[in-house]
Parts: sequence; C-alpha cells; structure tokens
Amino acid sequence: MRDASCVLRKERSKEARSREARNYEMNETNEMNQMNETNEMKESRPSWEEYFIEIAHLVASRSTCLRRKVGAVLVKDKRILSTGYNGAPRNLAHCEEVGCLRNKLKIPSGQRQEICRGLHAEQNAIIQAALYGINVKGAILYCTHQPCITCSKMIINAGIKKIIFQGKYPDPLAREILEEAGIELIKREKENA
Repeated sequence: MRDASCVLRKERSKEARSREARNYEMNETNEMNQMNETNEMKESRPSWEEYFIEIAHLVASRSTCLRRKVGAVLVKDKRILSTGYNGAPRNLAHCEEVGCLRNKLKIPSGQRQEICRGLHAEQNAIIQAALYGINVKGAILYCTHQPCITCSKMIINAGIKKIIFQGKYPDPLAREILEEAGIELIKREKENA
C-alpha cells in the first residue's frame, strides 16, 4: 500500500509539473502576443508632428475657398490652442455661394490677396485664440500650406516660434521675413507623396 501511495504521489507530481509547464507555455505565448500587439500599436501610432499636421488637414476640410483648402492648428505643450481654416468672415456669404472674385479677375495665386472675401486659415487660428483670450506666444503652427506674407507678419507679431507645413505657396518674401524673424520653418513631405 505504501508503494501504491508513493506511485500515486509521483503521478500527481508529474501531472502538476506538466500543468505548470503548460501554464508557463501559455503565459509565454500570451506575453509574446501582447508584445507583438504593443509593437504594432507603436508602429501605427503617429508622432506628435504627424498627429497635428493630420488635424490641420481635417480642419482644412471645413474650408469654403474655391481655390485652395487650407487648415491651421496652433499648439503649445502638445495641446491644441485653436484651429482655423480659410473662408469668409462670420455672417458673410461663402465663396462657394457667391463665387470667387479672384477667379473672375484671373488673379494668380499669391498675388493681390486683398481682393478676396476670405480670411486665411492662419489668420483665423490667431483670431480665434484672441477672441477667447488664449495666449499663443511660443506656440507652434501646423499648417497644410506655407503661410503668405500677410499671415507671416501676423505670426511674427503673435510670437509663434515655429511653423510646420506641407504644401507650397508662391510667396518667397514670406519665407524671407520668417527666417529674418528667427521663426523656424519646417516643410514636411506628405506621407504618400
């Protein structure tokens, strides 16, 4: 009987070790799967720069301009301060309703900006921040396009320290004054360009 109980204990011990080995293998597999999921998430998670430039593109989708859809996002300490898109001032008819005077007069892009009923995205972002008492000094501007000369002057006086943009705008003077003012200007290539 003693031999039988000894054999039974050995069998139970073998079963316990086998169960422990299976549990260990399952835990290893689960940990590996979690690591793979974490790595996939890290690979698909955008950088802060990608994140804010994508938001600028989403903001641009609200634009009512017939020529160019532009969006801007003002950010400080990885927090959105304000957004803006190009379009007519509040309570005025949008260009898509009344037409584009610049198109009618065949005015090239980047010239005679005063002949336009719309405000630029950068202007709207700065104005929205001011309207609600938000300080933009030291902020970063993420924009779908390079700012024009008028927006550049506003950006300088608002104390914005850096501009990250994607699309070109035919205004070399704007680039010159931004560089002269010490504002960092970074052109970001489009992801799937």
